[in-house]
Amino acid sequence: MPDLTLNQAPARTAGMALQQRRESQRWAMLAGILLLLAAAMTGSLLLGAVRYRLEEGWAAVFAYNDAVIEQMIIRTTRLPRVLIAAAVGGSLAVAGTIIQALTRNPLASPGILGINAGASFLVVLAAVMFSVTSMPVLMGMGFAGAALAAAVVFALGSLGRGGLSPMRFLLAGAAISALFSSFTQGILVLNKQGLGSVLFWLTGTIAGREPDMLIQCWPYLAVSLVGAWALAPQLNVLMMGEETAQGLGQRTFVLKMALGAIVLFLAGGSVSIAGPIGFIGVVVPHLARFLVGVDHRWVIPYSALLGALLLIAADLAARFIMMPEEVPVGVMTALLGAPFFIHAARKGMMRS
Repeated sequence: MPDLTLNQAPARTAGMALQQRRESQRWAMLAGILLLLAAAMTGSLLLGAVRYRLEEGWAAVFAYNDAVIEQMIIRTTRLPRVLIAAAVGGSLAVAGTIIQALTRNPLASPGILGINAGASFLVVLAAVMFSVTSMPVLMGMGFAGAALAAAVVFALGSLGRGGLSPMRFLLAGAAISALFSSFTQGILVLNKQGLGSVLFWLTGTIAGREPDMLIQCWPYLAVSLVGAWALAPQLNVLMMGEETAQGLGQRTFVLKMALGAIVLFLAGGSVSIAGPIGFIGVVVPHLARFLVGVDHRWVIPYSALLGALLLIAADLAARFIMMPEEVPVGVMTALLGAPFFIHAARKGMMRS
């Protein structure tokens, strides 16, 4: 009788070699994305209506002298803009990744499910109707608005026979997004004095954002991003099916609540800084899964880096389309994301 252990040894060895090659490829691609991100950040520091030399940018970041006007402009204007774009882009991409996994809907994202619109509504309500300027308060309003929208979408999507489904979730999100957008417009109509200061923000922008905005919001975003990556193995188990996950001892309700809180902090914090920037959370998770598969231990860090890269690149492109005027970066991401959304819908990615 043949020894089955010996017969299985070559297959096991080949499988381990294939896994090692895949891991090496993922690390190599990750290094390539980091290089592209560094190049995009450098371009964003140096290029625009006024261009600076590479040595001026280097000095502004690593050998700052506030007596040099070029270094002061780069350090106080363009560097915060780059860092805000990276933080917001990465946060929205990771939020979209988590939402798509939890809802099993490949077209779900904070923007499409109304979370961004809910956050925007309460931020505008506080800023325009009550003249709130405190960044911590505005962040709190953003978090509360995101939570309110998510709760309403979940409740509406769960109504009827069959419970929650990807199609119902998407339709509920579209309805709530339209509702909160209408509320926001109504506030601006009632208080036209606040229209000028808020309208540009509502299109999604990182231009003119103060460094303090990122400083005060960064801890929430950083903890949420780390938390998302730490929960990635548990998310992989959950993707096997809720019954299977529970059979393996996973507390699925607690995990979903933790992941939901992470999404609210990422989306609410991003909106409070840069406004409702759309489509980053739709496009980037698909690109990440195309590169590394469905293992969220890789998908989440890839999404964070690719989201940062995409938003920085979109912001850089927005400076040159109507120079010397700038197109809001939210318009640029819509130009990139809308064709993808239409293509995905036509391919039948939405399942009822």
